[in-house]
Amino acid sequence: MKNAFYAQSGGVTAVINASACGVIETARKNSDKIGTVYAGQNGIIGALTENLIDTSKESTADVAALKHTPSGGFGSCRYKMKSLEANKAEYERLIEVFKAHDIGYFFYNGGGDSADTCLKVSQLSESMGYPIQAIHVPKTVDNDLPVTDNCPGFGSVAKYIAVSTMEASFDVASMCATSTKIFVLEVMGRHAGWIAAAGGLVDDSIPVVILFPEVKFDEKKFLAKVDANVKEFGYCTIVVSEGTQWPDGRFLAEQGTRDDFGHAQLGGAAPVVAQLIKDALGHKFHWAVADYLQRSARHLASESDVEQAYALGEAAVNMALEGKNSVMPAIIRTSNNPYTWEIGSGELKDIANVEKMMPMEYISDDGFGITDACREYLQPLIEGENYPPYKNGLPDYVVMKKEMVEKKLPSFEV
Repeated sequence: MKNAFYAQSGGVTAVINASACGVIETARKNSDKIGTVYAGQNGIIGALTENLIDTSKESTADVAALKHTPSGGFGSCRYKMKSLEANKAEYERLIEVFKAHDIGYFFYNGGGDSADTCLKVSQLSESMGYPIQAIHVPKTVDNDLPVTDNCPGFGSVAKYIAVSTMEASFDVASMCATSTKIFVLEVMGRHAGWIAAAGGLVDDSIPVVILFPEVKFDEKKFLAKVDANVKEFGYCTIVVSEGTQWPDGRFLAEQGTRDDFGHAQLGGAAPVVAQLIKDALGHKFHWAVADYLQRSARHLASESDVEQAYALGEAAVNMALEGKNSVMPAIIRTSNNPYTWEIGSGELKDIANVEKMMPMEYISDDGFGITDACREYLQPLIEGENYPPYKNGLPDYVVMKKEMVEKKLPSFEV
């Protein structure tokens, strides 16, 4: 009987802990087949530095409370492991740590980069004579993983953005006669406009203009659309993806710096768009960046998102017990109305480093809205409420004890 290692990777979500709950609870139900579940303190870095959290020390109630607690209960990280050729030592270190702690199952909860790491760990472990069953648990608010119908974390972000777009629009509509006529909301989405598209789920009576990464920014056409909305409705709300680009490919929000993954750091598309409107049309504006608020808003999580996040964590363990390796459990949509889904799977070789873009048929002909097909896809993902318990007027979230396992190996620098 082998132990298991679970880690959270990249930007956290409102429901990533629900997947953690699914992994741990399912492993506990199969205690005759899986030993202790160790969690990496701050993601994969916890494995490299041998900072392992013993989840068996967490109470049943606290593990269950993960299902309604946002963000990473065990800590996440933005740490992209290099290729096997560039830094084989890191992967060998992982295998050494797994071997030292009798770990035979690796559950990595993250996006595309973690799917790639999962695949490489599985490949290298086999060649090193210590096989690891590596299962990727999908998670990303960007909704850009292939194979799966949607990614846990996205549905709740989409719900937050749809609600925020509606509520802010009501506010602006109330004041537009004598005050603000423009509200700009900047949302996440570097290359895919899934999150921005959620702003289009509001009622057609609300004038919303969406700027997608998939559509090059046409300043003249955009200003004409905003001007027409203000003349007809008295105001206009703009939802802009952080990944919106000028015709030459530069991001509207690019700062000239890069993060640890080598991605251009973005931030500031909203003020750029707002100022363009002010300069050209003279309208008073307000803007906001949803930023961490959109991905941490567990109080407004989608019920389907919570259920799917847990189900994928549960499925990952069951797949490992079935002997599967280098796979990812996935959501397979079986019907739109009523919305039904089931668990499927995909091979990591078909998932790692593959980005699922939003289909162009989901974007309206003018490039500033969503189509009925997009609405049909998105609507079920935001439906249902799964409120956390409240205490003293605030959500009652859990903080894990995080009791560490005694180290057995020499230290390792990352």
